[in-house]
Amino acid sequence: MLPATFKLCAGISYRHTRNMTGLRRNAMMAITHELSKLSGPGPSTWVKHIRRSNSLLSGFEEETLSESEQGYVQQGQLALQKSINILSDQDGWQTEIETSTGDKVLSKVLPDIGKVFKLEVVLDQQPDDLYEELVDNIEKMGEWNPNVKQVKILQKVGQDTMVTHEMASETPGNVVGPRDFVSVRCAKRRGSTCFLAGMATQHPSMPEQKGFVRAENGPTCIVLKPSTDDPNKTQFTWLLNLDLKGWIPKTVINRVLSQTQVDFANHLRHRMASSGGMETAMAC
Repeated sequence: MLPATFKLCAGISYRHTRNMTGLRRNAMMAITHELSKLSGPGPSTWVKHIRRSNSLLSGFEEETLSESEQGYVQQGQLALQKSINILSDQDGWQTEIETSTGDKVLSKVLPDIGKVFKLEVVLDQQPDDLYEELVDNIEKMGEWNPNVKQVKILQKVGQDTMVTHEMASETPGNVVGPRDFVSVRCAKRRGSTCFLAGMATQHPSMPEQKGFVRAENGPTCIVLKPSTDDPNKTQFTWLLNLDLKGWIPKTVINRVLSQTQVDFANHLRHRMASSGGMETAMAC
C-alpha cells in the first residue's frame, strides 16, 4: 500500500511541476526568500513552512482552479512579491507625517511605479486579531472606516485569494470625488507574520460604475508582525500605492493619501478597542 501511495503522490507532484511555468517557479522562490528575511524565523522553521505551503495537497487544489482563477492567484502572488521587494529596501524613504503617538508615514518615488507611501504604527492587538478584522471581516470595513463606503467580495479563489470591489467615500470638500476599485487580494501567513497584499484587477461582474471613477491600486500590502517590545502588540506596516485617475494635482494626492493612512490607523484602533470591549462584556 505504501509503495502505491508513494507512486501516486510522485505522479501528482511530477504533473504539477511539469505544468508550472519557469516564471511562476522563479516568483515562488523569490517570494519565499524575501518573506524569510522579513518574518525572521530561523532556517529550520522556514523549512517547515515552505514544505507546508508547497504540499501536494495545495498543488492538487491549485490544479483544480480554472484558468481565470489561476490568473487571480498569480496576480496576488505578483502583488505580494512586488510589495516585499519595495518594503525590503530601507533606503530613500522620506517622512511625510509623524504624529504625537508615534505613527509615521513615509514615502519615496520608484521607477515605473511612482510615489509609494508606508505607514508604520504599533497597535495594541495581536496579529491574529487584526488579521480576522482585516481579512475575515473585510466586508464590514465600511462600518468603522468613514473613508470606505462599502467593500464587497466578488469572488473567493482557493484559501488565500479573493477579488473585491471597494467604494471609497468622497474627501472633505469633494477634493477627490467618488472612486471605486476592483482588486485582487492575497493573504499569506509565514510564521508569526501575516502579509495582506493586493493590486488592481478586472472582474466580469463589476464593470465601471456610473458616478464613480475607477481608480487603480497596487502594489499594496499590509504586514502584521508581533512587536519586538511586546508580543501581544503588533508592528503594523501598510504599503500604499494608488492611481486615483482624473485631473488631480500631485500635491493634493500626496496630502490625501498620507492623511488617509493616518486616519485608517486611528479608525482601526477604535474598532479593535470597541470590539474588545464587546467581547469582554459578552464573556461576563
